[in-house]
Amino acid sequence: MPPELELQIALARTAPREKIKSLLSESTGEVLLALLENPNLEEPEVVLLLGRLDLPVTVLSAIASAGKWVSSEAVRFRLARHPRTPRHFAFAAIRQLYLFDLVRLSLLPTASPDVRRAAEEVILTRVPHLPVGEKLTLARKGPSRVAATILAEGHPQAIRLALGNPFLTESQVLKALAKSGLPERVVVAVAQHPKWSGQYNVRAALVRNPQTPAALVRAFLPNLTLGDLREISRLEGLASHLRKELRHELERRAEATGKPG
Repeated sequence: MPPELELQIALARTAPREKIKSLLSESTGEVLLALLENPNLEEPEVVLLLGRLDLPVTVLSAIASAGKWVSSEAVRFRLARHPRTPRHFAFAAIRQLYLFDLVRLSLLPTASPDVRRAAEEVILTRVPHLPVGEKLTLARKGPSRVAATILAEGHPQAIRLALGNPFLTESQVLKALAKSGLPERVVVAVAQHPKWSGQYNVRAALVRNPQTPAALVRAFLPNLTLGDLREISRLEGLASHLRKELRHELERRAEATGKPG
């Protein structure tokens, strides 16, 4: 090892607190690893260090392996979101994050897709046990899958907030509508929502759903394609009122075009 590097390592290992910040920009992994051994190093400096995207994997692994540092929520969050943190360390950090740090992580564009998804999965495991106030917050600003899960639970306030969530996607609304045992008030709320009731695929799903009020089904049918109407009419287990409405709409179109429905 070059004498100059040995000197830098020794300095990093023993530097007084006022000198530590100047060492955070060191590019050599050995020097940074020595800095982690410095008893004067404290959490704020480790948090700053984790803001470096060029941080060597060895340094990230050393931080993640040290109970002293991973006991800090700020450190765990930055380990989880860092693109170079080894996945087993990142996932271990995710499992220990507080709820709303998980939300931040799941919505962070710079985090890798598997990390964002892992954060969502942890949130979803906690949803059934959360107090109503936290569920309402998640309904309003949580990631799409989380908002849809809370929507499907059917809490009256959460329904309104979830349907207005800017992250909620059409695919998640469709998955919620397809769930068995979905409370009728959720179906009605989607059917009456100005945004979601205007989406073609959502309308088709609402027509298929036996809990959609007949008056709303009647309003949606003229907007569906003839092919979708025929497909829905052939489904087994359709409610009698829906089958009747479908038959009337198919007959109306047949009369309008002069072709058999």
